[in-house]
Amino acid sequence: MELLIRSLVKPLVDHPEDIQVERREEGNKIVYHLLVNEDDIGKVIGKNGRVANAIRTIVYSSNSDETKRVYLDIM
Repeated sequence: MELLIRSLVKPLVDHPEDIQVERREEGNKIVYHLLVNEDDIGKVIGKNGRVANAIRTIVYSSNSDETKRVYLDIM
C-alpha cells in the first residue's frame, strides 16, 4: 500500500525525494500518514481537496484486508 501511495503522489510533486509514508496500526484500522515537502502540499490536496479525495478513493478501494479499515492522512 505504501508503494501505491508513493506512486500516486510522485508525479504530482516537485520534490519526490521528500515523500514519506508512515504506517500505523490502531486496533481495527490502519492509518497511513503521508508527508510531503511544504511547497507540494497544495498540489497533493488540490483545489477543494479533489486530488486528495481521489488518492483516498484509490487507496481505500485497493484495501485487501477486509477486517481492517484503511485511512490516509495528509500531513
